[in-house]
Amino acid sequence: MNSECGQEISLKDAVQFIVDNRGRTAPTVDIGIVLIATNCVSNQDLYPKKLNVRFVSQATYNNWFRSHPLSGDILLTNKGSQNGAVCLVPDPVDFCIAQDMVALRADPKKIEPLYLFAALRSDLVQQRIKALNVDAVIPHLKKTDFDKLFIPLPLRKVQLWIGECYFDLSRKIELLRETNITLESIAKALFKSWFVDFDPVHAKVEGVKPEGMDAATAEYFPDSLDETECGLVPRGWNMGILADLANLNPEAWTTKNRPATVSYIDLANAKENVIAEIMEYSFEEAPSRARRVLRDGDTIIGTVRPGNRSFAFIANADKNLTGSTGFAVLRPIHKESAEFIYLAATSDTNIEYLTHIADGGAYPAVRPEVIISLQSILPGYDVLRAFHNIAGPIFKKIACNHQQAKTFIQLRDTLLTRLMSDGFCLSESEISIENTLLEVI
Repeated sequence: MNSECGQEISLKDAVQFIVDNRGRTAPTVDIGIVLIATNCVSNQDLYPKKLNVRFVSQATYNNWFRSHPLSGDILLTNKGSQNGAVCLVPDPVDFCIAQDMVALRADPKKIEPLYLFAALRSDLVQQRIKALNVDAVIPHLKKTDFDKLFIPLPLRKVQLWIGECYFDLSRKIELLRETNITLESIAKALFKSWFVDFDPVHAKVEGVKPEGMDAATAEYFPDSLDETECGLVPRGWNMGILADLANLNPEAWTTKNRPATVSYIDLANAKENVIAEIMEYSFEEAPSRARRVLRDGDTIIGTVRPGNRSFAFIANADKNLTGSTGFAVLRPIHKESAEFIYLAATSDTNIEYLTHIADGGAYPAVRPEVIISLQSILPGYDVLRAFHNIAGPIFKKIACNHQQAKTFIQLRDTLLTRLMSDGFCLSESEISIENTLLEVI
Protein backbone atom coordinates (compact mmCIF):
# COMPACT_ATOMS: atom_id res chain seq x y z
CA MET A 1 0.00 0.00 0.00
CA ASN A 2 1.16 3.56 -0.71
CA SER A 3 1.07 6.60 1.52
CA GLU A 4 1.83 10.21 0.69
CA CYS A 5 5.60 10.09 1.13
CA GLY A 6 6.24 6.40 1.64
CA GLN A 7 4.71 2.99 1.64
CA GLU A 8 2.96 0.61 3.99
CA ILE A 9 3.88 -2.97 4.71
CA SER A 10 1.76 -5.71 6.20
CA LEU A 11 2.79 -7.15 9.53
CA LYS A 12 3.08 -10.55 7.85
CA ASP A 13 5.65 -9.20 5.39
CA ALA A 14 7.50 -7.16 8.04
CA VAL A 15 8.55 -10.17 10.11
CA GLN A 16 10.85 -13.04 9.30
CA PHE A 17 9.72 -15.35 12.12
CA ILE A 18 6.88 -15.62 14.62
CA VAL A 19 7.26 -17.42 17.94
CA ASP A 20 3.83 -19.00 18.38
CA ASN A 21 3.17 -21.49 21.18
CA ARG A 22 -0.59 -20.99 21.32
CA GLY A 23 -3.16 -23.75 21.14
CA ARG A 24 -2.07 -25.87 24.10
CA THR A 25 -1.68 -25.34 27.82
CA ALA A 26 1.85 -25.77 29.09
CA PRO A 27 2.24 -28.01 32.17
CA THR A 28 3.37 -25.88 35.10
CA VAL A 29 5.36 -26.51 38.28
CA ASP A 30 5.82 -24.67 41.57
CA ILE A 31 9.22 -23.28 40.69
CA GLY A 32 11.26 -23.14 37.51
CA ILE A 33 11.44 -20.99 34.38
CA VAL A 34 9.01 -18.06 34.30
CA LEU A 35 6.00 -18.38 31.99
CA ILE A 36 4.51 -14.94 31.38
CA ALA A 37 0.91 -14.23 30.42
CA THR A 38 -0.85 -11.28 28.79
CA ASN A 39 -1.15 -9.44 32.11
CA CYS A 40 2.65 -9.05 32.02
CA VAL A 41 2.62 -7.13 28.73
CA SER A 42 1.63 -3.47 28.69
CA ASN A 43 2.05 -0.54 26.32
CA GLN A 44 3.27 1.46 29.33
CA ASP A 45 6.35 -0.73 29.93
CA LEU A 46 9.40 -1.22 27.74
CA TYR A 47 9.82 -4.84 28.81
CA PRO A 48 7.26 -7.31 30.25
CA LYS A 49 6.69 -7.33 34.00
CA LYS A 50 6.62 -10.58 35.96
CA LEU A 51 3.16 -10.32 37.53
CA ASN A 52 1.35 -13.37 38.94
CA VAL A 53 3.52 -15.62 36.79
CA ARG A 54 3.56 -19.39 36.54
CA PHE A 55 6.57 -21.64 36.02
CA VAL A 56 7.61 -24.52 33.77
CA SER A 57 10.29 -27.13 34.28
CA GLN A 58 13.51 -27.20 32.30
CA ALA A 59 12.28 -30.34 30.52
CA THR A 60 9.06 -28.60 29.50
CA TYR A 61 11.02 -25.56 28.37
CA ASN A 62 13.27 -27.75 26.22
CA ASN A 63 10.67 -30.07 24.71
CA TRP A 64 7.12 -28.68 24.92
CA PHE A 65 7.46 -25.30 23.21
CA ARG A 66 7.73 -24.90 19.45
CA SER A 67 10.22 -22.03 19.83
CA HIS A 68 11.30 -19.29 22.21
CA PRO A 69 11.63 -15.50 21.86
CA LEU A 70 15.05 -13.93 21.40
CA SER A 71 16.31 -10.62 22.72
CA GLY A 72 14.97 -7.81 20.55
CA ASP A 73 11.85 -9.70 19.48
CA ILE A 74 8.53 -7.88 19.90
CA LEU A 75 5.83 -9.40 22.10
CA LEU A 76 2.29 -8.85 20.81
CA THR A 77 -0.77 -9.98 22.76
CA ASN A 78 -3.60 -11.00 20.50
CA LYS A 79 -6.47 -12.01 22.75
CA GLY A 80 -8.34 -10.68 25.75
CA SER A 81 -8.52 -7.27 27.40
CA GLN A 82 -4.79 -6.76 26.78
CA ASN A 83 -5.20 -7.44 23.05
CA GLY A 84 -2.69 -5.37 21.08
CA ALA A 85 -0.26 -4.74 23.95
CA VAL A 86 3.36 -4.58 22.84
CA CYS A 87 6.70 -5.00 24.66
CA LEU A 88 10.29 -5.71 23.73
CA VAL A 89 12.03 -8.93 24.74
CA PRO A 90 14.99 -7.99 27.00
CA ASP A 91 18.55 -9.31 27.12
CA PRO A 92 18.93 -11.82 28.67
CA VAL A 93 15.63 -13.59 28.05
CA ASP A 94 14.53 -15.11 31.36
CA PHE A 95 11.00 -16.24 30.51
CA CYS A 96 8.94 -18.14 27.97
CA ILE A 97 5.55 -17.47 26.34
CA ALA A 98 2.55 -19.59 25.49
CA GLN A 99 -1.11 -18.60 25.32
CA ASP A 100 -2.62 -15.46 23.79
CA MET A 101 0.57 -13.82 22.57
CA VAL A 102 3.26 -14.18 19.95
CA ALA A 103 6.81 -12.87 19.56
CA LEU A 104 7.57 -11.10 16.30
CA ARG A 105 11.06 -11.16 14.82
CA ALA A 106 11.33 -8.21 12.46
CA ASP A 107 12.97 -8.70 9.08
CA PRO A 108 15.78 -6.11 9.16
CA LYS A 109 15.96 -6.18 5.37
CA LYS A 110 12.43 -4.81 5.18
CA ILE A 111 11.95 -2.70 8.31
CA GLU A 112 13.92 -1.30 11.25
CA PRO A 113 13.06 -3.51 14.27
CA LEU A 114 12.81 -0.63 16.77
CA TYR A 115 10.64 1.30 14.34
CA LEU A 116 8.27 -1.67 14.08
CA PHE A 117 8.08 -1.72 17.88
CA ALA A 118 7.23 1.99 18.01
CA ALA A 119 4.78 1.78 15.11
CA LEU A 120 2.85 -1.09 16.70
CA ARG A 121 2.33 1.09 19.78
CA SER A 122 1.17 4.15 17.83
CA ASP A 123 -2.47 5.22 18.02
CA LEU A 124 -2.76 4.68 14.27
CA VAL A 125 -1.71 1.01 14.33
CA GLN A 126 -3.47 0.31 17.65
CA GLN A 127 -6.72 1.48 16.04
CA ARG A 128 -6.06 -0.81 13.09
CA ILE A 129 -5.50 -3.72 15.47
CA LYS A 130 -8.81 -3.02 17.20
CA ALA A 131 -10.55 -2.82 13.82
CA LEU A 132 -9.39 -6.37 13.05
CA ASN A 133 -10.82 -7.85 16.26
CA VAL A 134 -13.01 -10.84 15.46
CA ASP A 135 -14.91 -11.01 18.76
CA ALA A 136 -16.67 -8.10 20.45
CA VAL A 137 -16.81 -9.92 23.81
CA ILE A 138 -13.24 -11.24 23.96
CA PRO A 139 -11.07 -9.16 21.58
CA HIS A 140 -9.01 -11.40 19.33
CA LEU A 141 -6.51 -10.56 16.59
CA LYS A 142 -6.05 -13.62 14.40
CA LYS A 143 -2.58 -14.50 13.19
CA THR A 144 -4.09 -15.11 9.77
CA ASP A 145 -5.04 -11.42 9.70
CA PHE A 146 -1.46 -10.22 10.03
CA ASP A 147 -1.50 -9.72 6.27
CA LYS A 148 -4.33 -7.19 6.78
CA LEU A 149 -2.55 -5.15 9.45
CA PHE A 150 -0.57 -2.50 7.62
CA ILE A 151 2.35 -0.57 9.09
CA PRO A 152 3.39 2.82 7.65
CA LEU A 153 6.82 2.48 6.04
CA PRO A 154 8.67 5.80 5.76
CA LEU A 155 12.18 6.20 4.40
CA ARG A 156 14.76 4.01 6.10
CA LYS A 157 16.56 6.92 7.77
CA VAL A 158 13.24 8.13 9.20
CA GLN A 159 12.41 4.62 10.46
CA LEU A 160 15.78 4.44 12.18
CA TRP A 161 15.32 7.85 13.78
CA ILE A 162 11.75 7.22 15.00
CA GLY A 163 12.72 3.83 16.42
CA GLU A 164 15.78 5.13 18.25
CA CYS A 165 13.95 8.20 19.62
CA TYR A 166 11.07 6.09 20.90
CA PHE A 167 13.39 3.52 22.46
CA ASP A 168 15.67 6.12 24.07
CA LEU A 169 12.75 7.93 25.71
CA SER A 170 11.23 4.61 26.80
CA ARG A 171 14.55 3.62 28.33
CA LYS A 172 14.74 6.91 30.26
CA ILE A 173 11.25 6.21 31.62
CA GLU A 174 12.25 2.66 32.54
CA LEU A 175 15.38 3.86 34.36
CA LEU A 176 13.37 6.37 36.40
CA ARG A 177 10.95 3.61 37.39
CA GLU A 178 13.81 1.29 38.32
CA THR A 179 15.36 4.07 40.41
CA ASN A 180 12.07 4.53 42.25
CA ILE A 181 11.86 0.81 42.99
CA THR A 182 15.36 1.01 44.48
CA LEU A 183 14.50 4.12 46.50
CA GLU A 184 11.35 2.58 47.92
CA SER A 185 13.22 -0.63 48.75
CA ILE A 186 15.66 1.48 50.80
CA ALA A 187 12.76 3.02 52.73
CA LYS A 188 11.21 -0.42 53.22
CA ALA A 189 14.49 -1.85 54.52
CA LEU A 190 14.84 0.98 57.04
CA PHE A 191 11.21 0.54 58.13
CA LYS A 192 11.76 -3.18 58.66
CA SER A 193 14.98 -2.58 60.60
CA TRP A 194 13.48 0.01 62.93
CA PHE A 195 9.87 -1.13 63.33
CA VAL A 196 9.75 -4.87 62.61
CA ASP A 197 13.13 -6.29 63.63
CA PHE A 198 13.87 -3.52 66.18
CA ASP A 199 17.56 -3.58 65.22
CA PRO A 200 18.51 -0.32 66.99
CA VAL A 201 16.89 -1.56 70.21
CA HIS A 202 18.62 -4.93 70.02
CA ALA A 203 21.94 -3.15 69.44
CA LYS A 204 21.45 -1.03 72.56
CA VAL A 205 20.44 -4.11 74.56
CA GLU A 206 23.79 -5.63 73.56
CA GLY A 207 25.58 -2.42 74.48
CA VAL A 208 26.72 -1.55 70.96
CA LYS A 209 26.04 1.48 68.79
CA PRO A 210 23.14 0.98 66.32
CA GLU A 211 24.60 0.49 62.86
CA GLY A 212 24.44 3.46 60.49
CA MET A 213 22.86 5.77 63.07
CA ASP A 214 24.14 8.95 64.68
CA ALA A 215 24.21 9.24 68.45
CA ALA A 216 21.36 11.77 68.62
CA THR A 217 18.98 9.46 66.74
CA ALA A 218 20.10 6.43 68.75
CA GLU A 219 19.05 8.24 71.92
CA TYR A 220 15.41 8.09 70.79
CA PHE A 221 15.39 4.28 70.92
CA PRO A 222 14.87 2.37 74.19
CA ASP A 223 17.52 -0.05 75.42
CA SER A 224 15.19 -2.89 76.44
CA LEU A 225 12.15 -4.85 75.25
CA ASP A 226 9.00 -5.84 77.10
CA GLU A 227 7.02 -9.06 76.70
CA THR A 228 3.47 -8.41 75.46
CA GLU A 229 0.59 -10.44 74.00
CA CYS A 230 2.03 -9.58 70.59
CA GLY A 231 5.57 -10.61 71.48
CA LEU A 232 8.58 -8.50 72.37
CA VAL A 233 8.02 -4.75 71.98
CA PRO A 234 10.53 -1.94 72.66
CA ARG A 235 9.96 -0.48 76.12
CA GLY A 236 7.72 2.58 75.99
CA TRP A 237 6.27 1.65 72.60
CA ASN A 238 2.80 0.20 72.20
CA MET A 239 0.88 -2.06 69.88
CA GLY A 240 -2.10 -0.34 68.32
CA ILE A 241 -3.81 0.12 64.97
CA LEU A 242 -3.33 2.48 62.04
CA ALA A 243 -6.30 4.52 63.27
CA ASP A 244 -4.04 5.69 66.10
CA LEU A 245 -1.94 7.47 63.48
CA ALA A 246 -4.31 8.25 60.61
CA ASN A 247 -7.83 9.39 59.77
CA LEU A 248 -9.91 7.37 57.32
CA ASN A 249 -11.48 9.01 54.24
CA PRO A 250 -11.34 12.48 55.83
CA GLU A 251 -12.62 14.48 52.84
CA ALA A 252 -15.14 13.97 50.06
CA TRP A 253 -16.56 16.19 47.34
CA THR A 254 -20.20 17.16 47.79
CA THR A 255 -22.61 19.36 45.87
CA LYS A 256 -21.58 22.20 48.19
CA ASN A 257 -17.78 22.01 47.89
CA ARG A 258 -17.28 20.33 44.52
CA PRO A 259 -14.64 21.76 42.16
CA ALA A 260 -15.32 22.61 38.52
CA THR A 261 -12.99 19.79 37.42
CA VAL A 262 -11.37 16.77 39.02
CA SER A 263 -8.05 15.05 38.39
CA TYR A 264 -9.19 11.47 38.91
CA ILE A 265 -7.28 8.36 39.97
CA ASP A 266 -9.12 5.10 39.35
CA LEU A 267 -8.28 1.76 40.96
CA ALA A 268 -6.96 0.43 37.67
CA ASN A 269 -4.45 3.28 37.39
CA ALA A 270 -2.70 2.80 40.75
CA LYS A 271 -0.26 -0.07 41.15
CA GLU A 272 2.45 -0.45 43.79
CA ASN A 273 3.00 3.29 44.22
CA VAL A 274 2.89 4.01 40.49
CA ILE A 275 -0.03 6.08 39.25
CA ALA A 276 -0.13 5.29 35.54
CA GLU A 277 -2.70 7.90 34.57
CA ILE A 278 -4.63 10.77 36.12
CA MET A 279 -7.78 11.49 34.12
CA GLU A 280 -9.25 14.97 33.82
CA TYR A 281 -13.04 15.43 33.97
CA SER A 282 -15.51 18.19 34.57
CA PHE A 283 -17.22 17.36 37.83
CA GLU A 284 -20.53 16.74 36.04
CA GLU A 285 -18.95 14.22 33.65
CA ALA A 286 -16.71 12.49 36.20
CA PRO A 287 -17.50 8.91 37.27
CA SER A 288 -19.85 8.73 40.25
CA ARG A 289 -17.00 7.11 42.23
CA ALA A 290 -14.80 10.20 41.85
CA ARG A 291 -15.39 11.55 45.36
CA ARG A 292 -12.36 10.98 47.61
CA VAL A 293 -10.34 14.19 48.10
CA LEU A 294 -6.59 13.49 48.10
CA ARG A 295 -3.83 15.55 49.73
CA ASP A 296 -0.05 15.32 50.02
CA GLY A 297 0.97 12.59 52.46
CA ASP A 298 -2.18 10.51 52.00
CA THR A 299 -1.94 6.76 51.47
CA ILE A 300 -4.53 5.21 49.15
CA ILE A 301 -5.25 1.47 49.15
CA GLY A 302 -7.72 -0.29 46.86
CA THR A 303 -10.44 -2.11 48.78
CA VAL A 304 -11.49 -4.30 45.83
CA ARG A 305 -9.18 -7.24 45.14
CA PRO A 306 -6.43 -6.12 47.55
CA GLY A 307 -4.11 -8.66 45.96
CA ASN A 308 -3.94 -6.42 42.89
CA ARG A 309 -1.81 -4.08 45.04
CA SER A 310 -3.63 -0.91 43.96
CA PHE A 311 -1.97 1.48 46.37
CA ALA A 312 0.08 4.68 46.27
CA PHE A 313 1.61 7.46 48.36
CA ILE A 314 0.24 10.86 47.34
CA ALA A 315 2.71 13.69 46.69
CA ASN A 316 2.56 16.95 44.71
CA ALA A 317 -1.23 16.72 44.68
CA ASP A 318 -3.28 19.28 42.75
CA LYS A 319 -6.11 20.90 44.71
CA ASN A 320 -8.66 18.87 42.76
CA LEU A 321 -6.86 15.50 42.96
CA THR A 322 -9.56 12.90 43.48
CA GLY A 323 -9.57 9.19 44.20
CA SER A 324 -12.18 6.54 43.55
CA THR A 325 -14.45 5.54 46.42
CA GLY A 326 -12.86 2.14 45.83
CA PHE A 327 -9.83 3.46 47.73
CA ALA A 328 -9.42 3.70 51.47
CA VAL A 329 -7.68 7.03 52.10
CA LEU A 330 -5.40 7.14 55.16
CA ARG A 331 -4.43 10.68 56.12
CA PRO A 332 -1.76 11.10 58.81
CA ILE A 333 -2.85 12.91 61.96
CA HIS A 334 0.71 14.28 62.12
CA LYS A 335 2.74 14.75 58.94
CA GLU A 336 5.74 13.06 60.57
CA SER A 337 3.95 9.70 60.38
CA ALA A 338 3.01 9.91 56.66
CA GLU A 339 5.72 7.60 55.31
CA PHE A 340 5.40 5.24 58.29
CA ILE A 341 1.66 4.83 57.61
CA TYR A 342 2.22 4.08 53.92
CA LEU A 343 4.93 1.48 54.57
CA ALA A 344 3.00 -0.15 57.41
CA ALA A 345 -0.32 -0.31 55.56
CA THR A 346 1.17 -1.62 52.30
CA SER A 347 3.60 -4.14 53.77
CA ASP A 348 3.51 -7.56 52.13
CA THR A 349 2.15 -9.01 55.38
CA ASN A 350 -0.81 -6.64 55.45
CA ILE A 351 -1.61 -6.91 51.74
CA GLU A 352 -1.55 -10.72 52.01
CA TYR A 353 -3.84 -10.53 55.05
CA LEU A 354 -6.31 -8.23 53.26
CA THR A 355 -6.26 -10.52 50.23
CA HIS A 356 -7.01 -13.52 52.45
CA ILE A 357 -9.99 -11.96 54.24
CA ALA A 358 -11.53 -10.22 51.20
CA ASP A 359 -14.94 -11.59 50.31
CA GLY A 360 -17.64 -10.94 47.75
CA GLY A 361 -17.43 -13.62 45.06
CA ALA A 362 -16.55 -12.06 41.71
CA TYR A 363 -15.29 -8.85 43.34
CA PRO A 364 -13.65 -9.78 46.65
CA ALA A 365 -13.26 -6.68 48.78
CA VAL A 366 -12.61 -5.42 52.28
CA ARG A 367 -14.25 -2.49 54.04
CA PRO A 368 -12.12 0.64 54.50
CA GLU A 369 -12.61 0.25 58.25
CA VAL A 370 -10.71 -3.04 58.09
CA ILE A 371 -7.69 -1.29 56.58
CA ILE A 372 -7.58 1.52 59.14
CA SER A 373 -7.85 -1.14 61.87
CA LEU A 374 -4.73 -3.02 60.77
CA GLN A 375 -2.41 -3.72 63.68
CA SER A 376 0.67 -1.51 63.95
CA ILE A 377 3.55 -0.84 66.29
CA LEU A 378 3.31 2.66 67.76
CA PRO A 379 6.80 4.05 68.33
CA GLY A 380 7.59 7.23 70.20
CA TYR A 381 7.08 10.57 68.45
CA ASP A 382 10.82 11.32 68.32
CA VAL A 383 11.45 8.04 66.50
CA LEU A 384 8.64 8.74 64.02
CA ARG A 385 10.08 12.19 63.38
CA ALA A 386 13.58 10.75 62.87
CA PHE A 387 12.17 8.23 60.39
CA HIS A 388 10.25 10.98 58.58
CA ASN A 389 13.45 13.04 58.29
CA ILE A 390 15.09 10.15 56.43
CA ALA A 391 12.14 8.68 54.51
CA GLY A 392 10.56 12.03 53.60
CA PRO A 393 13.33 13.07 51.16
CA ILE A 394 13.28 9.57 49.65
CA PHE A 395 9.58 9.83 48.88
CA LYS A 396 10.03 13.37 47.56
CA LYS A 397 12.66 12.05 45.13
CA ILE A 398 10.28 9.25 44.11
CA ALA A 399 7.58 11.86 43.42
CA CYS A 400 10.04 13.96 41.40
CA ASN A 401 11.01 10.92 39.33
CA HIS A 402 7.32 10.10 38.79
CA GLN A 403 6.77 13.60 37.41
CA GLN A 404 9.84 13.43 35.17
CA ALA A 405 8.74 10.05 33.82
CA LYS A 406 5.28 11.48 33.14
CA THR A 407 6.87 14.33 31.15
CA PHE A 408 8.92 11.86 29.10
CA ILE A 409 5.82 9.72 28.46
CA GLN A 410 3.87 12.73 27.19
CA LEU A 411 6.78 13.81 24.99
CA ARG A 412 7.33 10.30 23.62
CA ASP A 413 3.68 9.64 22.83
CA THR A 414 3.06 13.10 21.37
CA LEU A 415 6.16 12.81 19.23
CA LEU A 416 5.17 9.34 18.02
CA THR A 417 1.66 10.49 17.10
CA ARG A 418 3.03 13.41 15.10
CA LEU A 419 5.69 11.36 13.37
CA MET A 420 3.25 8.61 12.44
CA SER A 421 1.07 11.21 10.75
CA ASP A 422 3.72 13.24 8.92
CA GLY A 423 7.03 11.60 9.75
CA PHE A 424 7.22 10.08 6.29
CA CYS A 425 7.96 13.52 4.89
CA LEU A 426 10.60 14.70 7.38
CA SER A 427 13.67 16.16 5.75
CA GLU A 428 17.18 15.61 7.07
CA SER A 429 17.24 19.18 8.42
CA GLU A 430 13.97 18.58 10.33
CA ILE A 431 15.37 15.37 11.79
CA SER A 432 18.48 17.29 12.84
CA ILE A 433 16.32 19.89 14.64
CA GLU A 434 14.30 17.19 16.42
CA ASN A 435 17.52 15.44 17.47
CA THR A 436 18.87 18.68 18.93
CA LEU A 437 15.71 19.11 21.01
CA LEU A 438 15.93 15.54 22.31
CA GLU A 439 19.62 15.95 23.19
CA VAL A 440 18.68 18.88 25.42
CA ILE A 441 16.45 16.47 27.37
